[in-house]
Amino acid sequence: MRLFTTAASLGSLSAAGRKLGLSPAAASARLAKLEAALHTRLFVRTTRQLRLTEEGRVYLSHCLVALQAIDDGEAALQAGCEAIRGKIRVSASTDFGVHKLSPWLEEFVARYPEVRLSLTLTDSISNLVHDDVDLAIRFSEPVDGTLVARRLAPMCRVLCASPAYLARHGEPQTPDALSTHRFIVLVTASGPLNEFHFRKDEATWQFTVPMAQAWETNDGTIARRWALDGRGIVRKTLWDAADDVRAGRLKILLPDYIATEAGVYAVRHRTRYRVPRVRALLDFLIERFEQEAAALPEIGLR
Repeated sequence: MRLFTTAASLGSLSAAGRKLGLSPAAASARLAKLEAALHTRLFVRTTRQLRLTEEGRVYLSHCLVALQAIDDGEAALQAGCEAIRGKIRVSASTDFGVHKLSPWLEEFVARYPEVRLSLTLTDSISNLVHDDVDLAIRFSEPVDGTLVARRLAPMCRVLCASPAYLARHGEPQTPDALSTHRFIVLVTASGPLNEFHFRKDEATWQFTVPMAQAWETNDGTIARRWALDGRGIVRKTLWDAADDVRAGRLKILLPDYIATEAGVYAVRHRTRYRVPRVRALLDFLIERFEQEAAALPEIGLR
C-alpha cells in the first residue's frame, strides 16, 4: 500500500521504489502482487507515464486513510516515551529553505542528534498527505480546513531591485510608475505570481506584470539571483529579502505602499498525531522566528 500511494504521488513506480529502498524489479513485483490480490489494475503503465485507473483512484483514497491510521498508532506509541528522535519531514519554499530554514534545521539537529530530516523545497504548495509532510512552512494562512496552522511571525511581500538596476532605470515612486519597469516573476504549479497588491491608508492598487516581457522561473532562489544581477524588479517575502536589504544588495521599493499579510505559518495535517520530535521542532521554530523577527527591517510590518 505504501508503494502504491508513493507511486501515485510521484507518478513513477521506479521513483517510489527508490524512496522505499526497493529495486525497480522488486517494486514492479510488489505492485503486481497487490493488483493480483485486488483482482484489478491500479495503474495504466507505459514507458513514459504512470496513470491511475478509476479503480486506482478509489483505492488510493482508502489507502491514504488506512496508512495514516497506522502512522498515528505508531506515533501514539512513540509519544509515550517522549523521545526526540526519528525522521521529520519538512516542506518550505525554495529560497527560504536554502538560506534560512536549512541552517536553522542544522541547529535543531545539533540540539537533538537522534533526529533525521527530510526537507522538501518547492515554490508550489505541497499536499501534506500525498507528499508525506509532517510540517510545512507557508507564507500565507491556509484555507484548507483539514490543516492546523500555528502563526510563527509577521509577514509581508516587498518589491526589490538592485542598486545597479535602479541606477539604469530609476526608482518607481508610485504603483502607477511600475508599468515602465522590468520584472522577474516566480511561476508555480498554479500559475505565475504576477499580480501585485498595494495599500496606502484607505487607497488600494493592483498591478499585473505582462508575462511576455518578464523573466520567469519556478525557483525562488534563481529569481533572487537575477534580481541581484540587476535583471529587474522581483517580489519577495520580507523574510527572503531581509539579509540582502540589510547588506545593501537589494533595496525595497514603494515602502509606503506595502500591504501586510496574515503571517508566516507552520502547518500540519489535522489527522496527523503530533509526535514529540515534531512538537520539539515547532517549539524551536517559534523561538528562531521570534529572534529573527526582531532583526527584520521594520518597513511593512508597522
